[in-house]
Amino acid sequence: MAQRVVLHVGLMKSGTSYLQQRLTANRDLLAAGGVLFPGEVWRDQVLAVSDVLGRKQAGPATAGRWRALVDEVAAHDGTAVVSMEFLGPARPERIAEVVGSFGETPVEVVLTLRDLGRGVPAMWQEALQNGGTLTWHGYVDLLHGQRKPAQAFWRQQGMARIVGNWVAAVGAGRVTIVTVPRPGAAAGVLWDRFCAAARIPGEGCVDVRPANTSLDAASAMLLRSLNEALAADEVSAGDYHTLVKFGLAKRVLAGRTDAPAIGFEPPEWLRERSADIVVRLGASGARVVGDLGDLVPASVAGVDPDGLPAEAIAAAAVAALRGSVVLRAGERRQPTATSETV
Repeated sequence: MAQRVVLHVGLMKSGTSYLQQRLTANRDLLAAGGVLFPGEVWRDQVLAVSDVLGRKQAGPATAGRWRALVDEVAAHDGTAVVSMEFLGPARPERIAEVVGSFGETPVEVVLTLRDLGRGVPAMWQEALQNGGTLTWHGYVDLLHGQRKPAQAFWRQQGMARIVGNWVAAVGAGRVTIVTVPRPGAAAGVLWDRFCAAARIPGEGCVDVRPANTSLDAASAMLLRSLNEALAADEVSAGDYHTLVKFGLAKRVLAGRTDAPAIGFEPPEWLRERSADIVVRLGASGARVVGDLGDLVPASVAGVDPDGLPAEAIAAAAVAALRGSVVLRAGERRQPTATSETV
């Protein structure tokens, strides 16, 4: 039986992809130190969590996946780490099911949290990569209300509520908050904080390139325009996920270093809400690795996406076409290559 299970439950856009890729890259080294990162590939964890949460998008491919993951953990004599951000905002009854499935094995929870100054632009991009069509200002304005986009955002980024749900499930002594360091910090700082929170040996683990790189302002607006142009019956949800979200946005558009980022000066209401969140997190009893001061909203340098000239978006379109052609040419030279569909 495993000695303990560490659930890294997000939050979304808090360096989770970087941590998951680094855990994957160091799977064998961690195993030598008694740490299991279950599944043959990280996608196995995605499917397992989709199974236990009953996600409609998952489909029949997830059936029995959570039970298989739990069995693999149970057969391991040491620490097991599961990292999947879908778990973070789960409802209390689902959280209870997840924790209870490990029986007598102690469950510890790690939550990585990022300031909302950087979180808001990241979540707008995520919405665009899932078919959204809201303008930048339209999105930000709606967050300060009760309409559907705001509900979706705070469901994923309601830090105090989410931490409270997990504290209620496993106890404050088994919950650790990891704050994403302030802008400019090396990516390795987040890894060091995560390993300290999870109590796993991170020394000597190879680094990985930054994961899930952001869209620049022009690429974000290009994607928004594409979403507006696509009719609902032209592309299935699965095809959009494969062709647009991962095929175009993440593999072609993301990471253009020669284009301005999305600029954001957090409004006063967001600063006030973040201050309230910090107070509630401090009162939760959860351990903190890092500093809750890291959650003060950061100003993000860049440009206003809604004010971009047409020439900038046209340049992004040319870059997208070029990148798609180069990517497709490479795949034709490697017939066995497949697109990422996680």
